[in-house]
Amino acid sequence: MSEPIRPAATVILTRSGHEGPQVLMGQRGAGAVFMPSKFVFPGGGIDPEDHTAPQRGWLAVDCARRLALLTPEDAPAPDVTVAAALRELREETGLRLSGPRQGGLRFVFRAITPPGRPRRFDARFLLADADDLAGDPEDFAAASGELSHLGWLPLAQARALDLPFVTEVVLAEVAALLAGGDQPGVPFFDNSGPTPQFRRLV
Repeated sequence: MSEPIRPAATVILTRSGHEGPQVLMGQRGAGAVFMPSKFVFPGGGIDPEDHTAPQRGWLAVDCARRLALLTPEDAPAPDVTVAAALRELREETGLRLSGPRQGGLRFVFRAITPPGRPRRFDARFLLADADDLAGDPEDFAAASGELSHLGWLPLAQARALDLPFVTEVVLAEVAALLAGGDQPGVPFFDNSGPTPQFRRLV
């Protein structure tokens, strides 16, 4: 029996650094069932509580529309995805975004975990700027401990870490966006069927 695909949300938090853009990442535990020891962005599965406290006002109209494209009938609404993203950011890093501010979160990538993995997620990646944080971006005192080695890394250094394949691809996409590039639609690695497909959500 195939592992069910769980909707998930991830925050890619960036800021300017002396050597160019930096990204916030942490390392999953060696005993984790899903992606042990890998460096990742803060994020995780959408929980029931996220459905009861949707976060409105964060997404531009096009982002909200693209989040709803090519989704199953029971997929969470875009504002629920945002609620999960903000909750995971708060839990795993102790950081909070002030707001809401329209455009404060930008939908930049989506990927479904391929079959055969111990966990499968339909993950939406949302880009945010550290200038929108409420508080000190270096203060991880309230983090849950799920991610170790939390820190801000230059993009080139981050891309040299032990990363999941999708995270490597996402970092390349983020690097291009932060350099002033644009997206001809949000990239979507669709592994929901028997044949992997690459799509763009326009």
